[in-house]
Amino acid sequence: MFYWVMKRIFLGPILKILFRPWVKGLDNVPESGAAILASNHLSFSDSIFLPLMVHRPVIFLAKSEYFTGKGVKGRLTALFFRLSNQLPMDRSGGAASEMSLQAGKDVLTGGGLLGIYPEGTRSPDARLYRGKVGVARLALQTRVPVVPVAMIGTEKVQPIGKRLPSIRRIGIIVGQPLDFSRYYGMEDDRLIQRAVTDEIMYELMRLSGQEYVDEYAAVVKARLAGKGPEPVHKVEVAEDAADDIADDIAENINEPGPDGDESHRKL
Repeated sequence: MFYWVMKRIFLGPILKILFRPWVKGLDNVPESGAAILASNHLSFSDSIFLPLMVHRPVIFLAKSEYFTGKGVKGRLTALFFRLSNQLPMDRSGGAASEMSLQAGKDVLTGGGLLGIYPEGTRSPDARLYRGKVGVARLALQTRVPVVPVAMIGTEKVQPIGKRLPSIRRIGIIVGQPLDFSRYYGMEDDRLIQRAVTDEIMYELMRLSGQEYVDEYAAVVKARLAGKGPEPVHKVEVAEDAADDIADDIAENINEPGPDGDESHRKL
């Protein structure tokens, strides 16, 4: 009820007046049945505008810290996330992450829409980064279509590190659902997982017009923060872990976003 009231009566109408979001391809979102909405990730506000413009409820998994805050502010934050169709996700790995991921699978098996950011974190420079295979594993395990969604201009509304948004128009382009039924039964094959993920990222690149960087955004952020590059083999091994899928689904809203420049190529 809270989700519907905020979207239809209070917050939704105000945001539509202020930011005048435009949408193309909204009819590509299934009217019923489960689906994954796989989106590029430019800003914290992506998680606000995308559910606002989709007629059906969209559920995102948010990091568990939002649900365990202390004090008045922490309790209000936790209450807001619970009432606005967000689910807590423990990213510590192991059994805790598996239990959190099961909540996402439950959304899909229950016929709902689950929002995922395949890059695993927000882009540090508005370019599109290599997708993690968690979205492919989840899509193949639950056997649901993947709807690519390109957010346009949200990084200018609320850049990383900025608390208050700037008032400007944003856009959303929804692509045609991607059917991966030809890979059902092969969800544990690493080559299949990578092929599915790369196909999703290609569609996001095509829809958004972003430059593609064949590197994980989290690695680039660590390097920009002065922590140095992470070994490639370590990234690939981590990608196999359950908490890697958690990174794909969770939104990270407290990371700094310094400018940087890395080489890029088109998919």
